[in-house]
Amino acid sequence: MYRNSWLPEVFNDFFNTVNLPKANATAPAINVLESEDKYQVEVAAPGMTKEDFDVNINDEGDLTIKMENKHETTDENKKAHYLRREFSYSKYEQTLILPDDVDKDNIAARVADGVLTIDLPKIVQKQVKVARQISVG
Repeated sequence: MYRNSWLPEVFNDFFNTVNLPKANATAPAINVLESEDKYQVEVAAPGMTKEDFDVNINDEGDLTIKMENKHETTDENKKAHYLRREFSYSKYEQTLILPDDVDKDNIAARVADGVLTIDLPKIVQKQVKVARQISVG
């Protein structure tokens, strides 16, 4: 189906593979919605802020989504020592090949409630009706 052909195969493999390697388990969930006037990509990004994202169109005209978040929890209690200490670190990068009908000049992105939402408006095709008299010869 053409409409889904721009999604990278990695997502098909990610959702259909039963025995996922541990490394793939950290890839964020992604939704792609299509309406009459736009596509919308939603990427699960709990705890992330807009400063953690880099969303752009690369030289080939593809959409690149990068997110990186580093948080280190510090413990001010000097009388304790760590038996276990975990750093919260996540880094993700994905390139989406956009359909031909995306208006690349008007793409918008926002982060709210742990979700990065990217709006990909469709190019408005104006249909010009040409009315004219045709002479019968």
